[in-house]
Amino acid sequence: MGTSVATASFALLCVFLLYGTSSSLQTEKHSLYYIYTALSKPVDLPGIYQFTAMGLLDDREIDYYNSHDQRKIPKQHWMKEKMQEDYWEKGTQSRKSKEQWFNVNVDILMKRMRHNESDVHVLQWRHGCEIEKQGDEVKFSKGIDEYSYNGENFLSFDDKESQWVAPVDAAVPTKKKWDNVPILNQYTKGYLEKECVDWLNKFRDYGDEELRKGSLPEVHVFAKRSTKDKTKLKLTCLATGFYPKDVILSIRKYRTSLSEDEIESSGVRPNHDETFQLRKSVIIPKDEKAEYDCFVFHRTLKEPVITRWDGMCPDCGGSLVIGIAIGAVLVIVLVAAVCLYLYKTDRLICRNQSKTNGAVQGKPANGVIENLLPGHTSNGHAPTTAMEDPMECKVLSN
Repeated sequence: MGTSVATASFALLCVFLLYGTSSSLQTEKHSLYYIYTALSKPVDLPGIYQFTAMGLLDDREIDYYNSHDQRKIPKQHWMKEKMQEDYWEKGTQSRKSKEQWFNVNVDILMKRMRHNESDVHVLQWRHGCEIEKQGDEVKFSKGIDEYSYNGENFLSFDDKESQWVAPVDAAVPTKKKWDNVPILNQYTKGYLEKECVDWLNKFRDYGDEELRKGSLPEVHVFAKRSTKDKTKLKLTCLATGFYPKDVILSIRKYRTSLSEDEIESSGVRPNHDETFQLRKSVIIPKDEKAEYDCFVFHRTLKEPVITRWDGMCPDCGGSLVIGIAIGAVLVIVLVAAVCLYLYKTDRLICRNQSKTNGAVQGKPANGVIENLLPGHTSNGHAPTTAMEDPMECKVLSN
């Protein structure tokens, strides 16, 4: 009992430390990322384009571009209201230049990797920054600038060491070339730590009311029969509909959080409406009588949500239902057999007299690369800055 109380107290202490006692003391995490994706050739699928680009502020899409429409457009109403038309025009030109560059460099990578042209290959670039905000104090947390090819890491920038990291041999020539131009790495580091943070704060100021509002989590606890062991249950805790995505979720037994080693987690996943969900599950005995609950805390909540499991398992009565169904069928078959016997022995006769001969008529029942970035172009954020293009000045040989 003492252990249970101590663990519960520790959990509450963790919540206190993570979220503070008031909104002014809470540490908030915010991010701004841009993601570019290029395919080596068009695919005949709805909504899939050869080139796309999008901006994400705190995991919500704020702008978008694709190779079909070739226009950079706002995806949040406050972006449309706050950013001038000139911003979108310059941003469109910047995205068009990147589209051309990506098309060229996907081909370069395919040749470098000795990949055939019949398959579809994918080149991606993601860059941006994250901050921590406590009250009015804003602190840079980390910057990311990375390239991937066919879903595998190709090249990334180490912000602390101000150098590029090549996890595959094909990226080594690019790493060496970029590292040999120190001013480019200095520019990249400065963009991630300063310029990106400035734009992040500006965008958050524009969309502050909507972003701060957030969405509360809905919490559900339910059990199903384990597919691997019929004597076990899979108890699941689901939190969904919350925003932002940082959340604390624990499955507890007698108010004591279970070890993460026992838990299967889906990880935080996006919903269709720009909110998030997280589910965790644990395997327990089918006849378990212990008290289980789901403990959830999110920054939109004044206090944790604790939802108790009612001990029910809706699909666990499946065998009983099947047994009843089989029994019903057997009864019907037995009754039919008895009726058939009586009919054959003339003890049961269903008559349908014919008007012509009176005969009895029985009726049956029916029943990335070396030329990795384009030349320097304006991206539409400001005439003298390159918010989305921190490394457009890099030019690599073929």
